[in-house]
Amino acid sequence: MVDAALDDADVIVVGAGPAGSAAAFHCASAGLDVLLLEKSEFPRDKICGDGLTPRAVAELVRMGLPIREQDGWIRNRGLRVLGGGHRLELEWPELSSYPSYGLAKSRMSLDHTLVDHARSAGAKLQERTNVTGAVRDERSGRVVGVTAKTEDGAATYRAPVVIAADGVSARLATGMGLEKRMDRPMGVAVRTYFRTPRHDDAWMESHLELWDGVPHKSNLMPGYGWIFALGDGTANVGLGSVSSTAAATKVDYKSLFAKWMANAPAEWEFTPDNQVGPVRGAALPMGFNRGPLYGNGLMLVGDSAGMISPFNGEGIAYGLQAGRVAADAIAQGLARGTAAGRERAFATYQGRMKDDLGGYYTLGRIFVRLIEHPEIMRVCTRYGLPRPLVMKFVLKLLSDCYEPRGGDLVDRVISGLSRLAPAA
Repeated sequence: MVDAALDDADVIVVGAGPAGSAAAFHCASAGLDVLLLEKSEFPRDKICGDGLTPRAVAELVRMGLPIREQDGWIRNRGLRVLGGGHRLELEWPELSSYPSYGLAKSRMSLDHTLVDHARSAGAKLQERTNVTGAVRDERSGRVVGVTAKTEDGAATYRAPVVIAADGVSARLATGMGLEKRMDRPMGVAVRTYFRTPRHDDAWMESHLELWDGVPHKSNLMPGYGWIFALGDGTANVGLGSVSSTAAATKVDYKSLFAKWMANAPAEWEFTPDNQVGPVRGAALPMGFNRGPLYGNGLMLVGDSAGMISPFNGEGIAYGLQAGRVAADAIAQGLARGTAAGRERAFATYQGRMKDDLGGYYTLGRIFVRLIEHPEIMRVCTRYGLPRPLVMKFVLKLLSDCYEPRGGDLVDRVISGLSRLAPAA
């Protein structure tokens, strides 16, 4: 479908994480000529909890990705929550919009699986290509391509539209002057892997309290922890915290993680001898912390636009969704007969994403401002966890697994709140 003599593709996607691979897959499936540029070489690792909520699973199903156990996935029934002296197991809800199970797969394997799926749809992957900036039209200032460093030297690639899926660094966006918003939440997470008997646990586990010794007889540390079984002999174990602003935190998360592990039950076998790989950390940009999502030929998807949920640190589901919605807008735009018509179609991407997630992210910002105060978090954990209706509400709200239209009372309350909240 490439028309212009100077264009190398219909669309260039920068970054082959979940958001970029989803965008490449959906664009290629729509018959577009896709060039997917990735700075690393697969398989490669990324910092993540490795757990996928039912919302993310629904996106994988839309892509036709095989998600059977023999394909390297482990299913989970729901969320096990520990805090305030309570231990609850909350099953994923039965909904018409999403399946009633989650999945887990290491990012090393997940990203490789997704990029291979994009290639099978026709996307052209070019690895070891470090994109250095945008190419802009001299007269209009519109993005018409990218510059990059390859193994063979400097290169330039051109296309009518560029998708920035280049992660937290957001180099393309910042190069265009699109700075992150300091009034948006920012999370920090660290994680590693352990060989453990817990590798086949049917529940994603969340620790709302982290103690530096015996629980309730030592100091309560900031943040929350998780244990996600991967079914391959290992589990992803990590912790994180979130701030209501993008200001840098002074917490030593690796030291905090070491204290948590030093007091983990012996039967979990979270020991140095069983640790697989180092403890690594990453920032988690949240709540649409950069925008516009589309402008002047550049679309932002995934972490580059701060699409991580302030409620739970989940980013994969929204990256996959953004890739799908961006691809639809691009396919519609490139089918238009005029430049003005093309731009109107491209611009629908931001409207659709903000309409779906803007109110929910606004609620998330309010949530973060509340739980930043340890005394509020302690009271909520101690007195909220034992109440089934409260926890049903919390599970659906925090996991973004509720019926957007209809459903039960809890679904209707969350939907109503999300619609009333301004999508700023």
